[in-house]
Amino acid sequence: MSSVEVVAAARRVRSRRGEGDKLREDILEAAEKMLIATNDQSSLSIRAIASAVGVTPPSIYLHFSDRNELIFAVCERQSEHIEKAMEAAAAGVSDPWERLRRRGRAYLEWGLANPEHYRILMMSHSEATPDRFTDERLAGMAGLQAVASDLIAGVAEGRFAPAGDTLRVSELLWMVVHGMVSLLICKPGFPFGSAEDVYEAMFELLYKGISARSDDVVQGGGERRC
Repeated sequence: MSSVEVVAAARRVRSRRGEGDKLREDILEAAEKMLIATNDQSSLSIRAIASAVGVTPPSIYLHFSDRNELIFAVCERQSEHIEKAMEAAAAGVSDPWERLRRRGRAYLEWGLANPEHYRILMMSHSEATPDRFTDERLAGMAGLQAVASDLIAGVAEGRFAPAGDTLRVSELLWMVVHGMVSLLICKPGFPFGSAEDVYEAMFELLYKGISARSDDVVQGGGERRC
């Protein structure tokens, strides 16, 4: 079945004047279905999307300046899901380490379930990434502030050793999980083992790195460090 056939249900009656917002939404929905069905952004040609929606290619350009903007707009809608997934995973959990573990697992699961979305959002060349995807926005998608809050809570409870700038530590944790997601997506044939087992082993190492240990306390009441 071709990518156009996959989204045949998205074909529509041509919008009347003044229905531009609806047409834009229909374009995004058709492109989203095509991306999910093919898991290949190269399938999202302007011509194929226009055919799926039931309009001419110039109609697409009334709403998106080029194909790249359209592709990122599709993924942008999904970016909210990863934030919600991480928050839902940590909701109602009192242990700060368990919150961290669950947030990271939700991030991993979302990335592996949406590999092409993840590649586009997190692995595209900087020159292809729209300006609206600022560093602050990417940090929000990764839930860095929430992770930093969990780290602060863990230090306050004596679970984690103080490590200076908690936001910086959050960024390092993000880099670790991102690296895992990226490798599992890009190197599916490498014998890493199951994603679940690898993730748990990785977090065990992370826990050993940031947990408060008796040998971290400097004699005489000094500061504990990682």
